[in-house]
Amino acid sequence: MTSQIYRDVILEQHIRLFRGAMGAQFVLMDDNACPRRANIVRECLQSEDIARMDWPTVSLDLNPVEHVWDMLGRRVTARQPLSTCLPELRRTLLFEWRNIPQDQIDNLILSMPRRCRDCIASSGRHTMENEKQARFPHMFIKYDLGHI
Repeated sequence: MTSQIYRDVILEQHIRLFRGAMGAQFVLMDDNACPRRANIVRECLQSEDIARMDWPTVSLDLNPVEHVWDMLGRRVTARQPLSTCLPELRRTLLFEWRNIPQDQIDNLILSMPRRCRDCIASSGRHTMENEKQARFPHMFIKYDLGHI
């Protein structure tokens, strides 16, 4: 996704409206991917008065949604046979998304204070969670659409 698409589609069509509904307490949390750090994105956020949460550059263990995406990716890739067309993949993703156990998400959320303490204790450097992610690359499953 380019910075222009991020601004035009995500920020202007969704985040801006959501921020309006949430009010002044709204804070945007995104990752540090290059398209989300571009000047046109920063200018859009400033013009819409949208606050952005400061986020360590290399601390995926602090972003709970990364772990939810991992759960979803594992569930999708565990299905046999694999989806063979985009509509089927969409149905599979929606089905698996709805069936991620809420207690797993709750446990992930409840682990955030510990993750934050670990990050602070390590002065923002690698934590045990970072090391697990480095040792277990399946945490970042990419769905190969080459067969579709």
